[in-house]
Amino acid sequence: MTEPRRSARSLARRWWPVVLAVPLGAAGGAGYAAVAHPSYAANSYVIVVPQNPGESAVAINFAQAYGRLAGQPQVLAAAAAETGESRTRLEALVHGTTSPDAPMIEITGTGGRPQDAVRAADAVARSLVAFANASSKETGVRLVPLAPAAEPEKPTTPSAQLDVAVGGAAGVLIGALVMMTRRRGGAGPAPAAAAGPAPVTPRPRTEDAAVREESPVREESPVTEAAAPAVRAGDEKAPAGRAAQAAPAGKAGRGAGQEKSAAGSGR
Repeated sequence: MTEPRRSARSLARRWWPVVLAVPLGAAGGAGYAAVAHPSYAANSYVIVVPQNPGESAVAINFAQAYGRLAGQPQVLAAAAAETGESRTRLEALVHGTTSPDAPMIEITGTGGRPQDAVRAADAVARSLVAFANASSKETGVRLVPLAPAAEPEKPTTPSAQLDVAVGGAAGVLIGALVMMTRRRGGAGPAPAAAAGPAPVTPRPRTEDAAVREESPVREESPVTEAAAPAVRAGDEKAPAGRAAQAAPAGKAGRGAGQEKSAAGSGR
């Protein structure tokens, strides 16, 4: 067998979970894109116009405020009556978006059909314009419809390309997890010998053991034990010799003392 073929088989044995999971994930994403219900989105635009020229900053600030009010109940109530949807349902289908440098509000409506998305976006835009212009004297700005919503040509979701990519990425993740699980399971527990020797637990010392350690007994060599009788014999003779030496010395001392006393009496 050639070396490239061996390498290919080795890689296939090692990476087979990923190789199998990626096509399955991509196929699952494609299947979801095929059976999922389509959803369409349409955008309606409203612009904020200041009543006094030169107050563009004020118009931008009010655009930010009215953009947040696009999904509030006081705006959705009139739109729900126009579209025939409930207020809760319409709140989930419509939302507003603003720009940080332009006094414009984008109303996005979604629906299962292009007509439903257009109707929801335009209804909320008209309701927002009416709500804001009711207090235009106090705010100093007016809302004007800029562009009505247009019917979308294709659904925003599902997207076949996006769903296939997401499915393939999920397959990579699942395959990697399977590989990690197989490696951990194949490793097994480490042998006991490789863990090293068991730690030795020191025993508590008793009082007798402590005394023996503080005053150790010296062991006598065989030579010392053999010479012990001679040493004892020498020790017995030593007092007699010292006594014999001490006796003449004592007599000599007494004789010298007697001679000195006799000489003193003669004088």
